[in-house]
Amino acid sequence: MTAPTLQPVIVGAGPAGIRAAQTLVAHGARPVLIDEAARGGGQIYRRPPAHFARSPQTLYGTEAKRATALHNTLDGLDAHIDYQPNSLVWNAQGGLLDVLHGPTQTTRTVPYGQLIVASGATDRVLPMPGWTLPGVYTLGGAQVALKFQGCTIGRNVVLMGTGPLLYLVAYQYAKAGTKVAAVLDTARFADQLAALPGMLTQPAVLAKGLYYVGWLRAQGVPVRTGVRPVRVQGDTRVNAVVWSDGNTEHTMPCDAVGFGYALRSETQLADLLGCRFAWAPMHRAHLPERDSAGRTSVARVYLAGDGAGIMGADAAEWAGERAALALLADHGVKVDAARAADLERKLKGLMPFRQGLERAFPFPTDWAAHAPDALVVCRCENITAGELRACARDTGADEMNRLKALTRVGMGRCQGRMCGVAAAEILAQATGKPVELVGRLRGQAPIKPIPIHLQAHAAEPHHAPAEATA
Repeated sequence: MTAPTLQPVIVGAGPAGIRAAQTLVAHGARPVLIDEAARGGGQIYRRPPAHFARSPQTLYGTEAKRATALHNTLDGLDAHIDYQPNSLVWNAQGGLLDVLHGPTQTTRTVPYGQLIVASGATDRVLPMPGWTLPGVYTLGGAQVALKFQGCTIGRNVVLMGTGPLLYLVAYQYAKAGTKVAAVLDTARFADQLAALPGMLTQPAVLAKGLYYVGWLRAQGVPVRTGVRPVRVQGDTRVNAVVWSDGNTEHTMPCDAVGFGYALRSETQLADLLGCRFAWAPMHRAHLPERDSAGRTSVARVYLAGDGAGIMGADAAEWAGERAALALLADHGVKVDAARAADLERKLKGLMPFRQGLERAFPFPTDWAAHAPDALVVCRCENITAGELRACARDTGADEMNRLKALTRVGMGRCQGRMCGVAAAEILAQATGKPVELVGRLRGQAPIKPIPIHLQAHAAEPHHAPAEATA
């Protein structure tokens, strides 16, 4: 099979997807690039609407040059790819993707001969009392508001949780002129000191993170480490956050909250495709398996970027290129073996830094023990921590899909994307089992909400590709 006869489709136009497309085009293929956003770049390099007159320096800060280069790469590929923005892949099976086109609200099937899934990541959420109040956002949501909509989530904002994104969003908000009332990090300063050896393997990235923290402190933004979020207060919307330092509870007035505990991979599409999953201790998650080139357990399906494990933008670009080279080589196209090996070395070389990040910003493994019974874990179905614990106690449910069947946790609009992590932690705590043994919520179509009149299409068996119009 030669490159022009391939039928490669890429899902996701972030760093991984764009580099994959560039590599395929360079070898004579014409890929289809499908992306949910209106303009490519992914979450980290999200592009605002074309009419927004905001400079890359304002949007991306120290990453402006990288972001612009990636955007220019995508723009330069336009004549050589079938680019489909505003398009949500909501189902996949039998060599076909079901795609919802946002502006027209139509769905159609897109066939693929080879598929690169570069689905990216989303916020990892651990609820707290009051998290359903208006004015509470994830850190990623707060960043989208700033980058894409040109606004902030409030005028006096508390940002909390843990992970590099916490400090990046705080920096971006403060630079935009918003008052950041406090940055509340559940990680301890001792954790960050202990992580230095691993993080020093990427000194430029470490220096950038230290700069953000130093700049925030210099601007008078309170930065607290080793905290435990207690609750968000308010009647009709947020008016304060209560947090504990281990001895004393503190109240910080605010009108909005952004929170999150690093990121988690978007794996639903890989699940629908039948990819084999395995527990990944560093990520504290079940992730689709892939080899060092991005090949999955399913023939003709490849993974790249944060959708297969959180590694960052640099790794995503390298993984996207490597997956494309693997796809080409697997189908008889001659590729540069030395370049492929170099990409794998680069990806492997990032592991000490990634492990250092996990040490610096550890997952709060005691979260479930502090979660009160009244805490709403699944906001779609209004399921509390107490209901999950009672189900585990009264029925013996000790596996996530059994818990889902009995309580409806994860059956709402988000399909467990927001509550799945927390529900698993609660179930593990309630049963005394390690979290890796309670399993994961199985993906099902549609992986994200679609219009109700298209739901019937989701149940129909696939036949020949056809367009279904609203």
